[in-house]
Amino acid sequence: MARAALFDVDGTLADTNHLHVVAWWEAFRQAGERVATHDIHRAIGLGSGDLVARLLGDGRDRDRDEELSSAHATLYGTYFDRLAPLEGARDLLYALAERDWRIVLATSAGGGELSALRRAIDADDVIAGVASADDVSAGKPAPDPVHHALEIAGCGPDEAVFVGDTVWDMRAARRAGVRAVGLLCGGIPRHDLEEAGAAAVYGTPADLLKDIDSGVLTGDG
Repeated sequence: MARAALFDVDGTLADTNHLHVVAWWEAFRQAGERVATHDIHRAIGLGSGDLVARLLGDGRDRDRDEELSSAHATLYGTYFDRLAPLEGARDLLYALAERDWRIVLATSAGGGELSALRRAIDADDVIAGVASADDVSAGKPAPDPVHHALEIAGCGPDEAVFVGDTVWDMRAARRAGVRAVGLLCGGIPRHDLEEAGAAAVYGTPADLLKDIDSGVLTGDG
């Protein structure tokens, strides 16, 4: 059995993906850029710089990247006191901890945003550590955040699973050699998660919790 459970946060443990979409859409609008919300949604999970590059392309004015990122951060910050956990998120983390799993968060969030997410999840006493955007030079889909999470957990890739909701999560886990579990609650289709490397896909953290002793977390899925 794996002994470390690595978790993405946005869209996996916290119901925040569509809040990010709205905040990015408004940041682009204020900068005079028209970007479809559908395209923004597909880019959620990337770090800010990579997200802007993906959506605006190489021909963009790169001097405005930081301005866009700051605008998004300011707009998204207005939601900090209202962020909500996804169904079963806290219960899943506690159930894993009771089974002696080491729980590590691997997220693109950092600073005040990460603090707000941790308050929403309300499970700090069972979280062994966090590999955040502040800790690595390259975010998902690069394997760096997963590698750092493994270091925090003190285990190898074959002793861990990674739970996330985006194709970027699945690709990062696959590149790090870690078994990936996809969740649909972030809004990405099952087929896309499986194609990106998910070994199993569940609806929500609550659905994964129901399968905790017989499914992919035990190596049976």
